[in-house]
Amino acid sequence: MFDLITNRDSNVKNDVLSGITVALALVPEAVAFAFVAGVEPMIGLYAAFMMGLITSAIGGRPGMISGATGAMAVVMVALVAQHGVQYLFAAVILAGLLQILAGVFKLGKFIRLVPYPVMLGFVNGLAIVIFLAQLGQFKVLNDMGELTWMQGSMLYWMVGLVALTMAIIYLLPKLTTAVPASLVAIITVTALVHGLDLEARTVIDFVRDLLPADQKEGATLAGELPTFAIPMVPFTWETLMIILPTSIILCLVGLIESLLTLSLIDEMTDTRGRGNKECVGQGVANTVNGFFGGMGGCAMIGQSMININSGGRGRLSGITAATVLLGFILFAAPLIEMIPLAALVGVMFVVVIATFEWASFRIMRGVNKEDAFVLFLVTAVTVIADLAVAVVVGVIVSALVFAWKHARNIEAKHHIDNDGWKVYELQGPLFFGSVSHFKDLFDVTGDPNDVVIDFVNSRIWDSSGIDALDSLADKYEQQGKKLHIRHISDECRSLLRNADKFVEINVNEDPRYRVATDKLA
Repeated sequence: MFDLITNRDSNVKNDVLSGITVALALVPEAVAFAFVAGVEPMIGLYAAFMMGLITSAIGGRPGMISGATGAMAVVMVALVAQHGVQYLFAAVILAGLLQILAGVFKLGKFIRLVPYPVMLGFVNGLAIVIFLAQLGQFKVLNDMGELTWMQGSMLYWMVGLVALTMAIIYLLPKLTTAVPASLVAIITVTALVHGLDLEARTVIDFVRDLLPADQKEGATLAGELPTFAIPMVPFTWETLMIILPTSIILCLVGLIESLLTLSLIDEMTDTRGRGNKECVGQGVANTVNGFFGGMGGCAMIGQSMININSGGRGRLSGITAATVLLGFILFAAPLIEMIPLAALVGVMFVVVIATFEWASFRIMRGVNKEDAFVLFLVTAVTVIADLAVAVVVGVIVSALVFAWKHARNIEAKHHIDNDGWKVYELQGPLFFGSVSHFKDLFDVTGDPNDVVIDFVNSRIWDSSGIDALDSLADKYEQQGKKLHIRHISDECRSLLRNADKFVEINVNEDPRYRVATDKLA
C-alpha cells in the first residue's frame, strides 16, 4: 500500500532541494486558504512559515509538511466574520494548547485504531479535494468581475503547460535523480513562459483576482518578519465561550488530519512516526501562530507528498521549505509572483495521481462489500463535508458493521467431563451485540449440579458481556447449581458483581487484554 517511492534514504542535498520545491508550492495554497478564512494573504503565508518550521523541528514525523490548510480555514470563517481576526488568533492559541494537552496525555496512539477502509477513504477523498481545488486555477475574471472558465488560447496554453510540467516530472527521473523533478519542471515552465512571453497566468495574477478592486493595484506578496503580539480581545469568560467551540473543532480537525497524514507517510517510507510528539509539535506551532499573527494550520497531505516524492525524508526538508518561504516573503517576492500557475497545477496533479489509492478498486471488486461501503462513504463525506466529520462517520460505521458481523459469532461446544460436570467451551466475542445469542447457549434447567463456563477461546469485550455473565450466574444460583468460570482476565473479574465468587483463578493461563499502548505513538 502507498509504495510510491524507491529511495528511502535521507540526505542533505535531497532535503534542501525538496524543501525549495515545497516552498514554491506552498505559496498559492497559503494565499488561497487565507481568503477562504476571510483574512489577509500575509496571515496565510505567516502561518505556512511558522507551522512548517516548528513542526519540522519538534514534531513526530520527519518529512511531513505543515501549513495553512483548507480543512481548518473553513472552520475559521464564521468566527472571523462575526468577531474579527483578533478572536481568530485567540482561538488558534487555545486550539494549540488543547493539542499540546492531547500529546501530553498520550492520545496520539488512538489514531492507530482508525480502520483500513477509513484510511483509504481519507486518502482518496483528499486526493479528490486537491484535484477539485486545482480546477479553480482554470478560471479568470470577466468584465463583470466574475470568475469564468478560461477560453481560447489562454486555456490551450494552460493545458499545454500543465501537461509539460507533468511530463517533466514523470520523465526526468528516468534520466537523472540528482535534482527533484518537480523543481526542474517549475523552473523550466517559468523560463519558457517569460522567455517566449506566453499568455499564462502567474501567482500574482491569482492573488489579484482574489482581492477587492481597490486593492488590486500594486498588490504584492512582499512582507516583513512576523512580530509578537497578544491578541487584542477581552480576557473574560464571555470571550472564552466565543472562541472555545471554534478552538475545539480546530484542535480535532488539525490532529486528525495531521495524524492520518503521519500514518500515510509511515506506510510510504516504511518508518514509524511518533503520534504523541506530533500532537505537541502541532500544538506548539498553532500557539506560536496565534501570538505572531498567523492563522494556524496542520499537516498538508499535498505538500507532504511533494516532499516525499522529491526525496525529502529528514527534518531539514521541512525546515528548508519554511525558511525559503520566509526568504521569498522578505527578499524575493517578485520571483514567486512570476511563477506560472500552470506549473504549480501540474505538480499538484501529479500529487493527486500519486496520492489516490488505486488499489481501492480491488476492494470494490472484492467480496467484502462492507469495507467497500465504508471506503466510499468516507471518500464522499471528505469531499462534501470535511475530514474530521468523514473520519468520525467512518469509524462509527466501521464499528457498527463489525458489531453486526460478529453479533452471532459466539457459540459453545459442551461435554461432560470425568467428574460429571458439564463444560461449556465458548468460542467468539461476548459483547453487546452477541449477548442475546449468548443467553440461548445454556440449558440452566437441564444442566447438572456443576457447570463450567470456559473462556479460553472467548473474550468479554464490554460491560454488556459482564452483565450477561452476572445474570447467568444468578440463574444457576437460583436453581441451586454450582457454576465455575475459567480463563477470564483480571479486568473482567474485577467488574463482576454476582459471578465473581464462581471464578477459578489460574495465574499462568488467565488472559491479559491490551488494546492500545503508548508504544504505538
